Amino acid sequence: MVDVFLQTLPFFAIIGLGYLAGRTGFFPEAATAYLTKFVFFFALSAMLFRFAANLSLSEVLNWQLIYAYLAGTGVIYIIATAVAFARNQSTEVTAVEAQCAVIGNTGFLGIPMLALLMGPESIGPLMLLLAVDLIVFSSLIVILINGSRDGRMSLAILRTVGIGLIKNPMIVSIVLGLTWSRMGWPVVAPIDQFLLVLGAAATPGALFAIGASLASKSAERMHVATWLSFCKLILHPLAVAGFALFVFELNAFEAAVIIAASALPIAGNVFMLAQHYGVAPQRVSASILISTTLSIITFSIAIGWVALL
Repeated sequence: MVDVFLQTLPFFAIIGLGYLAGRTGFFPEAATAYLTKFVFFFALSAMLFRFAANLSLSEVLNWQLIYAYLAGTGVIYIIATAVAFARNQSTEVTAVEAQCAVIGNTGFLGIPMLALLMGPESIGPLMLLLAVDLIVFSSLIVILINGSRDGRMSLAILRTVGIGLIKNPMIVSIVLGLTWSRMGWPVVAPIDQFLLVLGAAATPGALFAIGASLASKSAERMHVATWLSFCKLILHPLAVAGFALFVFELNAFEAAVIIAASALPIAGNVFMLAQHYGVAPQRVSASILISTTLSIITFSIAIGWVALL
């Protein structure tokens, strides 16, 4: 376990470095915002496109894996929803809390880190999980919040969801990469080297940006944030593991990848959605801060566990 912890420690050390830079004011919020944009629109997109362009859709698409992840995630989503309703929370707040309970930082933290820890063959499953999170659950929170405010489902809500997906650079880069592969076009050496160099900035850039963004997060409503962190870091990977290993019987590597991804801390884009809609942003902020801090230990334990599968 110590060896596993030492493997993951450098990644969290970069997050810590970013946090220190943000906390001391050396890296202000404006700088963090621009670094995040660089990683999101350029470095991470280059990494995803390069991997996708060298894969075929048949290699990536795995319905059993999707079902296992959806089932495990759905169970925790329902639990978090039930607990929020039992506390007499509104539909909007409940949707945000359920999102915190199941949406991990797959794009910024999971893909760069797990690609190094588990090898490039983990990228295919991770891209599937990222697509499920963005297409299913990120769409669901928009539908629930807008639907509760309007009192009904409308074409305008679906249009908002569709435009959001089309504009998401991670979805776009994956689709373009798979299309490139499907067309049989080679990734010639200069293009491949360009994507390799630019994509290499995704890991340190994303980790540093995560840390710097945490410096501005507040820790309020600690009991709720702790519960949501427990859902994300403990209950979510356990539920996914149950379905992956015992219901859908994925092979050891596939199960290891989706369990490890499920053990990631809460994603920053949940805060962006909460802030955009004005629904419990402080609660989400605290949940991200707590889950990211605790994941230094819990994620290392998860990696050590899946290594035994």
